[in-house]
Amino acid sequence: MHAFARHHHDPSDATTLKTKGLVLNQSWRYDLTLWYSDMFLFRGQLRQMWRRAVTLAGLQPGAQVLDVGCGTGTLALEVQRTVGTTGHVCGIDPGTQQIARARAKATQRHLPTDFQVGVIEQIPFPDQTFDVVFSTLMMHHLGQNLKRQGLAEIARVLKPGGRLIIADFKRKQERQGRAAHFHAGGSSMTDLAILVQAAGLTQVTTEDLPALRFSAFPGAGFICACKS
Repeated sequence: MHAFARHHHDPSDATTLKTKGLVLNQSWRYDLTLWYSDMFLFRGQLRQMWRRAVTLAGLQPGAQVLDVGCGTGTLALEVQRTVGTTGHVCGIDPGTQQIARARAKATQRHLPTDFQVGVIEQIPFPDQTFDVVFSTLMMHHLGQNLKRQGLAEIARVLKPGGRLIIADFKRKQERQGRAAHFHAGGSSMTDLAILVQAAGLTQVTTEDLPALRFSAFPGAGFICACKS
């Protein structure tokens, strides 16, 4: 559920009726758009953001990991390489075409990552399943009530001591230069951190990834939190 592609709403697709957030369904076109944006507009900062998210998670071999709003699986597949064959990575997204693309990529790369159609307001896993949960470039697609509901679900599926890593674009009001003209939405890290704490997570910290000069990358922020 990322911001680079045009939003597609298909009322005939039952999965779109299960979430109040935005749903993207672009498959390989989505990956092409991401690649073009990072190569020619963002000067590699999108890839840098994903690498930093993985670093902040402190992943260990054998970890159980969930990527909420996984899109076409780019981050989840990178995480799978990090946790190794003893780890287990799942990705959920409400977009059926996004999930189909993610599964195809996992098969092509011989990785066991599990991709499922799913929504943040009803994460399809038992309590205390995951060591780490990621949410990248997704939160700005959600209304306040859905953020609260989704964060409560994330807290539910995290194990005690588990970590949540959120990465999202900066708000439009905080962008300067070329980045000020980038159309995608963003999040206030301060407001998100308050919601994360309200969901019962602790040790909440924030970090910035500033935009480079002459880059259209809008800047990003990270939130890290733990479940007591």
